[in-house]
Amino acid sequence: MSSTLPVVIYPPDEDGGRRVRVDGQVLGRAFSVQDIARFMQEAGLQDWGEMDVVRSALIDWRGGGPDVWEH
Repeated sequence: MSSTLPVVIYPPDEDGGRRVRVDGQVLGRAFSVQDIARFMQEAGLQDWGEMDVVRSALIDWRGGGPDVWEH
């Protein structure tokens, strides 16, 4: 088993965007939890909403949790 989680949310950049990586592939930058939920839906988890993102143990929040969006 890999030592990394399948979903990584990187620290906010100078614009407040956070890079989103799922299974090793960068999907883009998110500017809110809602954006991350959309990325998760596009990755095949159509039922995921904002609360799933906030509560999921599959997500490795780096540089702050789901409430941190400023550099």
